[in-house]
Amino acid sequence: MDVVEIDGSYGEGGGQILRTALALSAIRAVPIRVVRIRARRRNPGLAAQHLATVRACAAIVDAEVSGASLGSTELFFRPRRPPRAGRYAFDIGAARRGGSAGAATLLLQTVLLALAFADGASEVEVRGGTHVPWSPPFDYLESVWADALREMGLRTELELARPGWYPAGGGRVRARVTGPVAFRPLVRTERGLLRSVRGYALSSKLAPHVLDRMARTCIDTLAPLGVPVRIERQRPDASSPGAALTLVAQYDGGRAGFSALGERGLPAEEVARRACADLIAFHATEAAVDPHLADQLLLPCALASGPSRFTTSERTMHLVTNAWLLGRLGAASVGISPTERGAYEVRIEPS
Repeated sequence: MDVVEIDGSYGEGGGQILRTALALSAIRAVPIRVVRIRARRRNPGLAAQHLATVRACAAIVDAEVSGASLGSTELFFRPRRPPRAGRYAFDIGAARRGGSAGAATLLLQTVLLALAFADGASEVEVRGGTHVPWSPPFDYLESVWADALREMGLRTELELARPGWYPAGGGRVRARVTGPVAFRPLVRTERGLLRSVRGYALSSKLAPHVLDRMARTCIDTLAPLGVPVRIERQRPDASSPGAALTLVAQYDGGRAGFSALGERGLPAEEVARRACADLIAFHATEAAVDPHLADQLLLPCALASGPSRFTTSERTMHLVTNAWLLGRLGAASVGISPTERGAYEVRIEPS
């Protein structure tokens, strides 16, 4: 089979191109060469998170790999067997001297999709950052992403064993997935009524009142929505201090998620207000899928047995980039068009 060359600088030019390409290469046995990896980032090339993801995918399909080193801007990846079920453990911190808080959730998303096509059940543990910038926090992954994929047929269970905050990392997430999966098409064009909002407020090595302040701010800010708002508060141990809030809006037609991370000097109330503001802005639209989930749904929809459709509130660069990549890899044609109600309809036609 001919090697497909992928320009890693296209569109948003980040790690998403690499992860999607690796997952699809592993599933479809398509050899790939990715050039100009993460060219639009301040530090281009493979960071610890991306290198760990390459190694994880390679282990699942016994891939022939070259260019797998920190800072590398070009990678060759050729699977030598289909995804193999088993027990796997991946440590992002081991990919770089001194460790890393690279996103464990992004690595987990990538390998779970590949293992969904293995013959049997797999167990995966990933060590790294579980609530870190520029990645879905674990609570979003479990409550929104995995929930949508279960609707499509994915059989998986996720567990947060220990949170990992920036910069120390050290978190652990576990997952079980049973394959092979025949993905069903997804149709989410009408979201229906908002029924409730559930929040997941976490803090480690911080005063207990941090969680109380986040919860109180959420309840007060979201009161005008007129639905029950329940905030689950957790104070798990971790390697370093940290705080996060994820809000999950339950609509008739599915869930939407919105998150904010604590920062040094940022009041707990402001963390809550940021997550609430994103939820309220989304609720003001007619969209059924939040803008973070939209680009993450494209690959599963490309693997489905028929065409999928959904509406989302934003035409993000991540969405546009993933749509281009699926076409480049011959996996699906993706159309994104504005609706009359101020949202965007996304149509995925598997090839």
